[in-house]
Amino acid sequence: MLIYLRVLKESFFFAVNALRNNLLRTFLSLLGVTIGIFAIIGVLAAIDSLESEIKDGLSSLDISTIYVLKISFGPTELEPYQYQNFPNVSYEEYEMLKRSLPDLGAITYTIFTAPENIKYDDKTAVGINIIPGTTDYYELEKLKLSSGRFFNENEDASGAPVVVIGYEVAQSLFEGIDPIGKRVRLFGNRFTVIGVLEKAGASTIGPNKDESAYVPVNFVRRIYNTNNSFTTSALIMKPKPGADQDQFIAAMEQRLRTARGLKGDDINTFFTNPLKGFADFIDQITSTLTFIGIIISGFSMLVGGFGIANIMFVSVKERTNLIGIQKSLGAKNKFILSQFLFEAIILALFGGLFGLLFVWLGTVIASSFTEDFEFILSWDNIVLGTSISAIIGLIAGIIPAISASRLDPVEAIRTGM
Repeated sequence: MLIYLRVLKESFFFAVNALRNNLLRTFLSLLGVTIGIFAIIGVLAAIDSLESEIKDGLSSLDISTIYVLKISFGPTELEPYQYQNFPNVSYEEYEMLKRSLPDLGAITYTIFTAPENIKYDDKTAVGINIIPGTTDYYELEKLKLSSGRFFNENEDASGAPVVVIGYEVAQSLFEGIDPIGKRVRLFGNRFTVIGVLEKAGASTIGPNKDESAYVPVNFVRRIYNTNNSFTTSALIMKPKPGADQDQFIAAMEQRLRTARGLKGDDINTFFTNPLKGFADFIDQITSTLTFIGIIISGFSMLVGGFGIANIMFVSVKERTNLIGIQKSLGAKNKFILSQFLFEAIILALFGGLFGLLFVWLGTVIASSFTEDFEFILSWDNIVLGTSISAIIGLIAGIIPAISASRLDPVEAIRTGM
């Protein structure tokens, strides 16, 4: 065992000395592997960062939440002419489902509206996301209040002019002042601020809660005619904990089809979008992007591998005389083999480490320019990059190392002379 360790140690130092004595050649070989690892791990790190950001956005939502509207969140088998004239879901349908749907945990009716300005005295919060909803919206979106309250069922039903504002909206309009009870101007009307949300930060899924305002949907229904192609309304719901989601969706769709007078062969004139399905769709996209990224980046890695193999063949030829002398002095084939194999692996590992260093620097620089998006280099990708480097070095160096180990000592010395 000690003999093998000694052989490995001597092979390692031979390889390091050989690389140090040919700095320019070593640098050029490193460059190919560095670019290859940078490309592969850079792509994986970018995809991991995007996936992490999306999952963080989804984590604030209940995965059992279901959106029902005239738009599909993902690919659909229907042709555009079949769904482009789907009607909006109506408030009456919302009331019907709330009244009759079994295992219903919570449901709300909302209308997607354009951003609006909110004014208070001489201050204006520009481009605020206005989110109409019923009182269940608070539970469905897992909103958290820093002060005040959400609108109640009476305010919901009557469409009272009350508003719950996000953190950034409160900072823009009421810096240093308690917003609760203050009256702001929105939709050309006076609204009373009854609640302020906790700071949530930007999200990749849905509107930024900090830059949003929540109002009773019945107030907005008096402003917008929802039976047109310019607005989109939606039902957001979730079943009770423990209820079977597939059965819940089937019961909901059957009631909605009956309310719309659809017969057995008629297609649904609405789309059911479970967030779980959306999360699965995101996973499919990131998996596809990862696969494509690895294939494309693999070509860079291939070039780096060929570069190492080429340099190793040159190194074997240059040191043919030395190999002959080593073998004539008793060096075994496995010593010569390990010597060149170590040289190739070390060369590839150094290239890989430099590639990982550049990826890490890239994530730091990119994160500093994007306040709400963090680029990450995970330990899994570091281990993967190092492993790929070692494997590339092993593959690229194995043939030159074998050819060096099989040289006849007399012929090797003669060739060197």
